[in-house]
Amino acid sequence: MIIQAGPETCHWGYFDATLDPVATVPSGAEVTMNSVSGGPEVLPDDSFHIPPELLAIHETGVPKVPGHILTGPVAVEGAVPGDVLQVDILDVRLRQDWGFTFIRPLSGTLPLDFSERQGMTLRLDADANEAHLPWGRKLPLAPFFGVMAVAPPRGWGRISTIEPRAHGGNLDNKELVAGTTLYLPVHAEGALFSCGDGHGAQGDGEVCVTAIETALQGRFRLTLRRDLDMTYPEAETPTHYITMGMHPDLDTCVEMALRRMMVVVSAKLGISRAEAYMLCSLAGDLRITQTVNREKGVHMMMAKSCLE
Repeated sequence: MIIQAGPETCHWGYFDATLDPVATVPSGAEVTMNSVSGGPEVLPDDSFHIPPELLAIHETGVPKVPGHILTGPVAVEGAVPGDVLQVDILDVRLRQDWGFTFIRPLSGTLPLDFSERQGMTLRLDADANEAHLPWGRKLPLAPFFGVMAVAPPRGWGRISTIEPRAHGGNLDNKELVAGTTLYLPVHAEGALFSCGDGHGAQGDGEVCVTAIETALQGRFRLTLRRDLDMTYPEAETPTHYITMGMHPDLDTCVEMALRRMMVVVSAKLGISRAEAYMLCSLAGDLRITQTVNREKGVHMMMAKSCLE
């Protein structure tokens, strides 16, 4: 199944558990989802390919507050609160030959350092897997979706896509490329998975508030899990387990990610919480996911080889 981006399949700037799904699939199904990014102000000249569906979305009206254009949601048959949605990220590909990056006053890690909006368009070469920077250098691409989420709890109502929370959302975790798996606790019937905020490349921190923002195509396998004890997003790569913490205070983010990794380590090795704490000090890596979404992010990575 391929879900195209467009006015009928995208929601802009918000999550809401009452959204009707654009498609419903059985557990274990593969679904391909196309995304687009950006408002009219970031469009390049006509020497680049601009997806017509992005222009069609613009014509429906631009939200008055910032947010992401997300494709979905996709419902998974039988999903209920308390389940976990396993999102296997099978493939991520570019859908256009350009991306954009900008600074917005009062945003980012240095919100008061720049008083005017500034931006740049970057040419993307999918064959060479490179982005061309305006000053002549090239940057390797590592595309991933900044936003992957299930619906939030119904009681939260309609919430912004900017802050990452327990349902996932704007995680901006550059580890979540093709070949990795994201686990999202389910909060609403059907799970209601959405994705967007395509990134061509990003550094840990995403400090200026944007990565290389672009249009992507993702192929996912969506599987319900009822054997996992997770109430917060987690992930794994072929080589590492990843736990996460999101909070306005970075120290709290660290504590959240660390405490969850201690649970993972203790369970997999059958060791005490104190022993897991010590192993995290010896072999766990804390990384700043992002510092720009009001709810900041930290993730901890632990090599699977340490837990065999």
